[in-house]
Amino acid sequence: MTNWGFIGAGSIARSSLAPAVHRTRGSVLHTVAARDATRAAALEPHRVSTSYEQVIEDPDIDIVYICLHNSAHHQWVLHALDAGKHVLCEKPLGLSAHQSLDMARAAMRSQRLLVEAAWNRWHPLTRDLERLLTHDRIGTVHSAGAHFDWTPPGKDNYRRSQALGGGALLDLGCYTAGAVLGAFAWQRPHAVLADAPRTTPKEADLHTEAELHFPTGRAHLSVGFTGAMTQRLDVRGSAGRFRVDSDAFTPGARPARARISGPQGSEELTYPAIDAYQLMVADVAKAARGEPAYTVPLDQSIAVASTLDRIRLTTTRRAAGRPSKETP
Repeated sequence: MTNWGFIGAGSIARSSLAPAVHRTRGSVLHTVAARDATRAAALEPHRVSTSYEQVIEDPDIDIVYICLHNSAHHQWVLHALDAGKHVLCEKPLGLSAHQSLDMARAAMRSQRLLVEAAWNRWHPLTRDLERLLTHDRIGTVHSAGAHFDWTPPGKDNYRRSQALGGGALLDLGCYTAGAVLGAFAWQRPHAVLADAPRTTPKEADLHTEAELHFPTGRAHLSVGFTGAMTQRLDVRGSAGRFRVDSDAFTPGARPARARISGPQGSEELTYPAIDAYQLMVADVAKAARGEPAYTVPLDQSIAVASTLDRIRLTTTRRAAGRPSKETP
């Protein structure tokens, strides 16, 4: 039996992670800690706490899931790893590549599992694309486009605050940057152009666009909280094309569709409704027990964080009136 302890009882924990743990055989939601005990109790754990430390220090808990605002991830991941816990942390893993690398090193020191909860990476659609790229089904990739726009966050939502690690780039960029980096075999882009208009210096970005240059081609990504509600992915190679015209990153518990085309014609790939959160919970629990399982590689989480760093640096330069093209 694998006992889970949650730090935080926010919307994702409430709508997705807690139900996934309850539905996963061999996993138990042992304790949930939140500043508001009522919110913690709503997740139906065996125990409710208002102390994050109590979760981390409980010898009965095997895996700590961290569901706090983005700027709190680094501190509590390190605390949990130092206490000998395996950790599943909401995306983005850190506010920067430096933070993500620091956490990865802590996981190595403690010999514990650290996984970024990029749940879409467990969805069969995403796994299929990874397999198609690995088996060279579309040839050498020369262009990729990833676009993700969602509803504007509320006035007091942390996603509007730079200080709390908000913004479209950090919140949605994990999906789009991960997709285009994966399309280009996780190469480091050699140049980045980006733009992210802001209303005030303290406000987080509500829309960011970037172009990444790779040795074999270019990728364009855009993320936003404008309410356009678009999710598209288009990967083109020398021998074919893979595209998803809707729900490319968060199909949730709905059927999903993708299309692959090449010299032999076009084929629609269909995926039944599935709970990718439950797939993630099951695999993380297996990995924590030392069993074979898929988890997002930490070097890929760090690569995404590094790319987001470079995009953010480029937009900062542009806002300051300096050249907006960044190269290594």
